[in-house]
Amino acid sequence: MNIKHCLYLLGFAAITAGCGSASDDKTAGAAAPVATAAPKLLAPFRYHKTVEVAPGLYYDVLGWGRGTDSVGAYQILRSDSAAAKYTTTTGDYDGRIMDVLNSDMDTDGNPEIFIHTQAVDSSHYAEVFAYEFNNDRARKLDFPRLTRSQRKGYQGNDNFFIKDGNLMREFDVYNEEDSLVKKPIQKRLIEYNLRGNSLSSNQISKDSTVNSQSGSTSAPVADKPREEKRTSSSNRSSSRKSSSTKKKSSSKKETKKRRRHR
Repeated sequence: MNIKHCLYLLGFAAITAGCGSASDDKTAGAAAPVATAAPKLLAPFRYHKTVEVAPGLYYDVLGWGRGTDSVGAYQILRSDSAAAKYTTTTGDYDGRIMDVLNSDMDTDGNPEIFIHTQAVDSSHYAEVFAYEFNNDRARKLDFPRLTRSQRKGYQGNDNFFIKDGNLMREFDVYNEEDSLVKKPIQKRLIEYNLRGNSLSSNQISKDSTVNSQSGSTSAPVADKPREEKRTSSSNRSSSRKSSSTKKKSSSKKETKKRRRHR
């Protein structure tokens, strides 16, 4: 075997090894998926969520604003590619947008869009902007405020979700005497219904204790002394009446005696 033939064999082996390593690299690269990050919103936009109601029918909800994070504005962009109709609904809000939900609560074929916002201060109170869409027309719904009983022990940080077609609201309840708001004492669940173009609320969960805010169920003791006072006063009045009657009877006897002596 001459030198040229040996060099030829060595070169062929090197080329074969290189091709094998290249194919291995391609296989390894295909096996490891590349993680794609969500597109970052550019200023002045802060929030974006797309809700697909039907094929070709989309609702893009955007939150935007410059200079501060405590207030902003929202846009609901309705895109109906089948009918080639595009409409915009706008409004203002305080705080930040936490989530956007949709449903058809009254099953009339018209979707509802709910924009859940939360205050950025320590209260973390929630506010909901509700709209019902009939084709390209948007009608704003008055979202019910918490009643006095529902607001008892409320400290914000609500969780909204859809269950069985209805909007649900859940939040922790705290002792009103706990100024530091350390530990919740229970959870409160509220269900919202849409009937006759108006939203109504109904508390589903029951409060675990009647006097959970005070932490005690002691019976009142202030009624007993009052009863004693009343009984004592009644005894006094009866004794006064008896004494007055005795005086009257004695005076009558004296007058009779005087008349007899005369």
